[in-house]
Amino acid sequence: MSTQDTRTAAGRSESRLSIDQILAVRSQAGSEAPQWSPDGRGITFVSGLGGGVELWSTSPDGGPLTRLTVGMGGVGHLATFIPRWSPTGEYVAYVSSKSGADEVWLWPADGSAEVQLTRLGARIEALSWAPDGRSLAVASNMYGTFDIFRVAVPSGETRRLTEGPLYSVYPTFTPDGQSILFVRLSESWVDHEVVRVDLDGGNPEVVLRDHDFFDYHYGRSFDYPAVSSDGRALLFHSQRSGWTNVWLAPVDGAGEPRQVAAAEADQSDPAWSPDGTRVAYIENHNGTLDLRVVSAAGGAPRVLVAPESGVCSGPAWSPDGTRIAYLFGDPNCPNDLWVVDVASGARRRLTDSMLGGGVHERLARPEKVHYRSFDGLEIPAYLYRPSGQLAPESYPAILWIHGGPTSQYMDTFQPQVQYFLQQGYAVLMPNPRGSSGYGRHFEDLNNRDWGGADLRDVVAGAEYLKTLPEVDGEHIGITGTSYGGIMTMNAVAFAPGVFQAAVACSGYCDFVNMHGEQELRHIKLLEFELGMLPESVEVYHRCSAIYQVHQATTPCFVLHGEGKYPGSSEGRMFALALEANYKPFWYKTYPGETYYVASPANVRRQMLDMQAFFDLYLKGIPHRLPDDGTRPLTHLSGVLGTGSGARPARAGGGSASMAGTPGRDVAN
Repeated sequence: MSTQDTRTAAGRSESRLSIDQILAVRSQAGSEAPQWSPDGRGITFVSGLGGGVELWSTSPDGGPLTRLTVGMGGVGHLATFIPRWSPTGEYVAYVSSKSGADEVWLWPADGSAEVQLTRLGARIEALSWAPDGRSLAVASNMYGTFDIFRVAVPSGETRRLTEGPLYSVYPTFTPDGQSILFVRLSESWVDHEVVRVDLDGGNPEVVLRDHDFFDYHYGRSFDYPAVSSDGRALLFHSQRSGWTNVWLAPVDGAGEPRQVAAAEADQSDPAWSPDGTRVAYIENHNGTLDLRVVSAAGGAPRVLVAPESGVCSGPAWSPDGTRIAYLFGDPNCPNDLWVVDVASGARRRLTDSMLGGGVHERLARPEKVHYRSFDGLEIPAYLYRPSGQLAPESYPAILWIHGGPTSQYMDTFQPQVQYFLQQGYAVLMPNPRGSSGYGRHFEDLNNRDWGGADLRDVVAGAEYLKTLPEVDGEHIGITGTSYGGIMTMNAVAFAPGVFQAAVACSGYCDFVNMHGEQELRHIKLLEFELGMLPESVEVYHRCSAIYQVHQATTPCFVLHGEGKYPGSSEGRMFALALEANYKPFWYKTYPGETYYVASPANVRRQMLDMQAFFDLYLKGIPHRLPDDGTRPLTHLSGVLGTGSGARPARAGGGSASMAGTPGRDVAN
């Protein structure tokens, strides 16, 4: 390489990436598990590669990507597309809301026009094919609770198989096509039963019971009861060992379940080999997720894909059992589609989501660290440092808190974090107590204590940052979305002075009010983690930031989306409480969103607004009018007035109850 080429490459590696470059790094392979065509010649996946989300296919041997659908449409709130090949290879079934509600559509492999199969007019949570390809089983809330329906193909004739107050979800056919297994949740979504019924819904029989495993997404954590090819055994998730492991149980209900490969690590995504002799699954070790295969009879598992850093997900066996397709992403690249040879371990990358022009080389790779909290508990975290010319001698830092709280930072691509690194900030992403991925005991440590010990873990993270010589310990911020927004509000109210700037994205400040206004899964979460109302009202008040907002000394930026269901009054309430107590704050909402900001244009705008706030309070850079001409509000007097229905908390922790909630536009 010439001297000029060397200088050009060096300059490119040190130059700052723009916000548009970073946001353009998007997964070509999506997040849903890939699907093999029945003949093994293609792998189908959901991708936004062409602009809109569509079904795409590619050869497992590599080659061009082929678009299958035209106008696949979107899906409703919390729904996924669930693409599934029919066993005969005639169709790909998928869920879409393009007709106005989530329905099952069929893409014919012969190139004829797509057809709408169902007309349920309600949510669809799961689907599976009958072995003969002549019907589907789906879970839908057509009658107000989730039930199992059997749908004939291609006529769409539909028969309801279950009814009752408890949710019935995640149906799957037995290999002989004579029965359907599904999951029935308890009222609290904590206990699960696997039930077998005849094809007409008759002769229901409970074949498995599992207890004490809260399922935030009404069955998605427990997942489908995956049945072996001989119909004798099923796989399921359970926390009965203290970790979320994959378990195996007899379909006839006789005999005790056993772990497929016992481990002090969380496991997920189990998949039977076509001959039923092996199980592929994912295992999580401190945020690094590898792909393993184990004999169904037991024995030591084989680590088939062992990344130094990264996340494997969605393993799918080829029809002949020789290869496994899967998704893989890491901190420097979002998900791509890969295939691995089971015998040799040889891997092939089938998509490439990274931009050219040296973008990959200019993205930062985190360091995994641990630090001690107030009680000696080790807290795992990801530490990102700006590098090269982007890193001054001393730079401010931001603690970035994940949602959940039962969630986990993993070895995944974080575009917002990468952008702030380009602006000269260090970022610490902790997994405080209450996070998943570290065992059930760790996961339960913040129950009935939101904003207590878990916040002290975050404060300990700020103290850890101060021990790093390159970090400006006098200028540390905090941010996060959902529970990260809750933690940010808690930091403002419960830990005054610890942080010099706080950005609360789509957070919640009053859990009694949240219980009264939110969708069902949030209510179930509150009841599981904080207790039932009214018995646990003192816990709800103690954990709610709005009752202690008079203590705040940290400038806070409250932001959230609005305009679509589900919404919330909580962000507005917190901003009003800050103003009522004469606290410095910014407030901004983003139109055309649920409470969470998701559209590309608004995500971009939100990131720039967050930067302006952190730059002002952590770097002393004056705030400029945003290029969209909409300046965040620094007062609400005369803007929102009392029409919002909120009664802000007064000094000393007065009432923050709600007289009403803002109107919402219903969007499936």
